[in-house]
Amino acid sequence: MKTQVKALVVGGGAVGTSIAYHLARAGWDDVMLLERDELTSGSTWHAAGLLPLFNMSYATTHIHKYSVDFYKTLEAETGLNAGFAVVGNLRMAQTQERMDEYMLYASTAETCDVPYVFLTPDEIKARWPLIRTEDLKGALYHHTDGYINPADVTMAMAKGARQRGVMIERKWQADAFRWTGESWEVTATKMVEKGGNLVPSDEQIVITAEHVVTASGNHAQRTARMLGIKMPAIPVEHQFIVMDQDPALVEFRKDHPEHPVIRDADAQSYVREERGGWILGVYEKNAPARFEYGVPDSFRADLFQLDLERIEDQYMAMNHRMPSAEDCGLKDDFNGPICYTPDGNPLVGPAPGLRNMWLAEGFSFGITAAGGTGYYLAQMMVEGEAEIDMASLDPKRYGDWMTTEFAARKNEECYDHVYILHHPDEERPACRPLRTAPAYDRQKALGAQFGFVNGWERPNYYGPLDAPDSFDHDSRSFRRGGWWQYAVEEARAVRQGAGLIDATAFTKHVIRGPGATAFLDWFTCNKLPKVGGINLTYALTTAGTTRTEYTIVRLGEDEYYLVSAGAWTAYDADFLRKAAEDMAGEFGYVEIQDVTSQWGVFAIAGPRSRDVLTEIVKDADPATVLGNKRFPWLSMRNIELGMCPVRAIRVAYTGELGWELHHPIEMQNYLWDQLMAAGAKHDMKLVGARAQNWLRQEKSYRAFGTELGRDATPLEADLPRFVDLSKEFHGKAAMQAKGIRSTCVTLLIDGPDDADPWGREALYHGETRVGRLTSGGYSVAFDKSIGMGYVSPELAVPGTRLKVKMLDRLWDAEIVEDSPYDPGNETIRKDA
Repeated sequence: MKTQVKALVVGGGAVGTSIAYHLARAGWDDVMLLERDELTSGSTWHAAGLLPLFNMSYATTHIHKYSVDFYKTLEAETGLNAGFAVVGNLRMAQTQERMDEYMLYASTAETCDVPYVFLTPDEIKARWPLIRTEDLKGALYHHTDGYINPADVTMAMAKGARQRGVMIERKWQADAFRWTGESWEVTATKMVEKGGNLVPSDEQIVITAEHVVTASGNHAQRTARMLGIKMPAIPVEHQFIVMDQDPALVEFRKDHPEHPVIRDADAQSYVREERGGWILGVYEKNAPARFEYGVPDSFRADLFQLDLERIEDQYMAMNHRMPSAEDCGLKDDFNGPICYTPDGNPLVGPAPGLRNMWLAEGFSFGITAAGGTGYYLAQMMVEGEAEIDMASLDPKRYGDWMTTEFAARKNEECYDHVYILHHPDEERPACRPLRTAPAYDRQKALGAQFGFVNGWERPNYYGPLDAPDSFDHDSRSFRRGGWWQYAVEEARAVRQGAGLIDATAFTKHVIRGPGATAFLDWFTCNKLPKVGGINLTYALTTAGTTRTEYTIVRLGEDEYYLVSAGAWTAYDADFLRKAAEDMAGEFGYVEIQDVTSQWGVFAIAGPRSRDVLTEIVKDADPATVLGNKRFPWLSMRNIELGMCPVRAIRVAYTGELGWELHHPIEMQNYLWDQLMAAGAKHDMKLVGARAQNWLRQEKSYRAFGTELGRDATPLEADLPRFVDLSKEFHGKAAMQAKGIRSTCVTLLIDGPDDADPWGREALYHGETRVGRLTSGGYSVAFDKSIGMGYVSPELAVPGTRLKVKMLDRLWDAEIVEDSPYDPGNETIRKDA
């Protein structure tokens, strides 16, 4: 057994074997996989093997599609049948809202080349007469989908990996990880059978590996403790039952092919054929999290006791949908652990704070995701970045504020939300509120309806003061929900008067030290501002794409205040610290301090915002302190609002005259009360994140996580004014080598009267799909839908007419000039 390898994969389920296979296929010829028991002995062996392409995430849809395509090739390569039954996937809808969900998904699927068709109830009945259809609105059908045997596909990938030189060692448990500064030393213990249990022996070895990947499945909490990190990957019980033969099904199959996987989302269940009978799988409420602090040593390829009472409603719903199944007996049952994360997406990418340690944990749909995860993670490890933006799966999307209790309860919620309506404006209630700024209670009393951003509560919009607790839930829709008119009024207030926005969730870092200026000049692609100035800039990946967007405020010659997206605090902190460590020999000492929780932020914007601030600003000459001469656009000044010291930054994400008011968090309520009193004299309105999102699109302001990401360069985002090509910076050569593959544009859309795009829709030029939206919403300035997205460069010209796929129809759209609202920035520069 080798003790020195290029890459060591820990975990022999479907995900681990796929990673080992794809690393070898990508050219790494010294890869080893360790499995503590037998391959597939974790959740893989009892998985139902479904391959659901349905996903609202662009990255996850790519991952799932790759898996489905890849699994079909394994038999030709390895000689092993992966057990893939390409029977299709039928997603049925009992309500129009469910059909709206499928129409939104279908447009997203188009952007990833996932084929589909819509079927009417009569078409369903004609093809599969055993299905009751009179209460259906229709269905979404993926004919290239189906189900697979989890053990077979894992063994096929394992054989393919071995054929490519991967060493697979079973009955070896990773018990310790130590980073030497250049490589990992992994202590592995030989496991032996004893009384039906798997126990450690006295035999140990140390494996030296340049890279380590953990794909430990249900054992993720043990892995996290050994690595000294946090991971919100905790299993939840999942039940499915196997029925005896159904005579009606047996008769039907004499002359017909197998049924597709039948998903009755409104009944929280799926059904598929199994040897003349049916398998029923459910995603019910009250399924408990298990192994919150680790898997017991005695638990191997084991199951939990079935709880049929918990799934009684779903069982009765199956009998309603498939009446012939009512008299079938129970043949077998499964209740096993399947790992979840709070948002349902796996944790894939570099581990926080560690070098060359890669995580592939928390797979609730592990069989579906295994193939694609191996492919894209191998790209990240071998080439530096994947061809798609993997940020939405990054393990660092949860910071150190995350606890075991939070993860367990949110994972339970995520499980029972698998089949709920996934509105794009969905907010889930479990474990909230958790992180609240001081003004939270004041905002809630004024009608704030909150969103969840990296644990923080942030107002999405302000509803009626007497709204019931269910108001936000009842307002959600795939079209214009009950909250829409409130956001419209807020957006108009910013354009016409003044609006106050809570932006406390922004990520904030202080960078200082003798090496700070040289480091940031190399780390970011724009010129650094002068002292007292600010600049918008980007940190790039090694592939030249956008890793992070920063507003940089220069506080002194070697001191900077960096502001970035609130959802990405740990993600940005990790990247900053690792980059500074890497370059310390060249640039010298750089201190990096996360000050996110120390500073609150209010953004005030609108033509009357200066009037509001003038009411409370304290200065020797209050008439001029906020004017252009003393406080020009794109500058920072330390001012006093009442008794509150404020680091005021003259920018506005809405594109209006405005300021960001960064203040000591302990003074937030005092400042809020001052602003509210002053604002009352000028009809200032409270504004939430949804209106702000619409307003920033009217200015063509790109947002990280939508227009900006690791699959496009700043030049492809059409931001050359923020890229200084006269200097050298990280990722510059790779950015230039990529050229312009696609271009970011803004579109005004003549859409339906009751719906706006959400930023997941396909774009067409004639009959040809030419791009996709990344953001969408409503424009109060133009009284129509608006969106931003990427198209082929030759089409990225103002006046180009396109079509947007919404609600299964193509709607007219036109590419407009950047910043269609106030293209000359006259309002934002307005003087006193």
